[in-house]
Amino acid sequence: MKKILVVGGANGIGLGIATEMAMRDDCQKVYIVDKARLADEYRHEKIESYEFDLTQPDYSFFDRFTDIDALMITAGFGHLALFRDVNEQYIISSFHVNTLPILRLVKRFYGKLEGKDDFYCGVMVSIAGFMSSPFFSVYGATKAALKIFIESVNVELERSGTTNRILNVSPGSLKGTSFIHGQTDLAIISPMARLIINHLELKNDLFIPQYEEVFKNVLERYHNDFRAEGLHAYDYKLNSGRINRS
Repeated sequence: MKKILVVGGANGIGLGIATEMAMRDDCQKVYIVDKARLADEYRHEKIESYEFDLTQPDYSFFDRFTDIDALMITAGFGHLALFRDVNEQYIISSFHVNTLPILRLVKRFYGKLEGKDDFYCGVMVSIAGFMSSPFFSVYGATKAALKIFIESVNVELERSGTTNRILNVSPGSLKGTSFIHGQTDLAIISPMARLIINHLELKNDLFIPQYEEVFKNVLERYHNDFRAEGLHAYDYKLNSGRINRS
């Protein structure tokens, strides 16, 4: 991967991936696009950063990135809350940030994906897109849509004859990221960023961190009895200390 575009790369796992790529000798350029400004402490001679709000209707901004051979989309947000406690604007904003931009960006670069040349594409989804996720119902819905979209398009890509695929990265919570008001800590994020880059280079279509250790059993329980597992997930989140009970 010589030139990569990281959408949502100003913080969190996106910043971790961008930083890891910038340190590689074979990488020539890392483009970061984010609504937030890239902090001065993370600037690098190989990194070009741009500020862009993904909720904008006009995506012609992305026409400048014709030279990339890799696209990683990490933009997204979520808040732990019962559905009854979220307002309608939160629902709208969630899909306008977590879901629609991914479909629009994949569409804009689909010619590269479907081509004969190597093109590497990955999307940060979530394990919440694989099962019911109480207190994360809206967030989980935005990610479930991405899961089905990626799986469907990957079949189309395979049938078209290309070897390129979209990588679905679906972790649980990632330590060291700024998700849910945390602070980015590259020292903690870097090992996961390197794993994601490795899966991206292999053109894998799915990477669930801690699958064997944690999520294999969770997903099996969910498929055996999604109601019981949903209740278990509700109680787990309620007792995790992450829920504001006030």
